[in-house]
Amino acid sequence: MFELNDKIALVTGASKGIGEAIAWALGKAGATLILSSRKQAALDELSQTFAQAGIKAIGIAANTGNMADLENLVAQIKNQFGGLDILVNNAGTNPQMTPIAEVSLPLYDKIMDVNLKGAFYLSQLVYPLLQSRGGGSIINIASIEGITPSAGLGAYSISKAGMIMLTKVMANEWGKDKIRVNAICPGYIKTKLTEAVWADEQKLQAVLNQQIIQEIGKPQDIAGIALLLASEAGAYFTGSIIQVDGGFTV
Repeated sequence: MFELNDKIALVTGASKGIGEAIAWALGKAGATLILSSRKQAALDELSQTFAQAGIKAIGIAANTGNMADLENLVAQIKNQFGGLDILVNNAGTNPQMTPIAEVSLPLYDKIMDVNLKGAFYLSQLVYPLLQSRGGGSIINIASIEGITPSAGLGAYSISKAGMIMLTKVMANEWGKDKIRVNAICPGYIKTKLTEAVWADEQKLQAVLNQQIIQEIGKPQDIAGIALLLASEAGAYFTGSIIQVDGGFTV
C-alpha cells in the first residue's frame, strides 16, 4: 500500500531538512524524484547521493518565490516526464522573528511569495500534469503556526494559515480530477528554520514544557506522514490538516 513504483514526485525545498527527509521516504518507496531548491550545486550533490542508494532523482533549481523560476521548473518536468503524480509544497522561509507591528512590506512580501504564493502558483502549474496521469497527490507543508501563532512569527503564521485554506480549496475543487490535497502541520522540528529555538536551551525547554512528547521532532517524523498521503495507503485522505507536533497543540 505504501509503494510508489512508477510514480513521479516533485519536492520543493528538497536539499535539506524536512524536504530532504520526505524525498528519501518517497524515493525508497520507489518514486522517481524531482528535487528542487534554490541552489543547483546542492541538488546535484544530493541527486548523486540518491543514485548511490538506487533511487532515481534529478535536481532542477528554482526559487519558489520567483514565479518565472516555477514556470521553467514545470516546463522542464513536462518535457522530461510528460506528467506528475505527487507534488510536495515544502519550500518555506522566515528570515527573521519580528513582531507584527514591525514587519516591513518587503519582509511580508518575501514570506508570502515563498510560503503561499509560490505554493499556489506551482500547484496551479502542475494541475494539468496531474490530470494527465489520472490524478495524484498534493502535500502542503503548513505549520502549527497556522493554527496557533507564536510571538515574533506573525507574518509566517499568516502565510501558513493561508496554506491550510489553500489545501481545503484545492481539495474541494480538484477532487473531481482524482487529485487529493492534504496538509501536514509540523510542530517544532529540528531544522535550520527552528534553530533559534532548539539551539537555545531556555527556549527549547519552554517549548517542551508545552508538549506531551518531551523532545523536539526530527524531519523523519514528517516524512512518514508524507509517504502515507502520497501512497495508496492514504487514498481516503483529502482536505485533511494533520498536526505532527508531539502534542504541542493539545
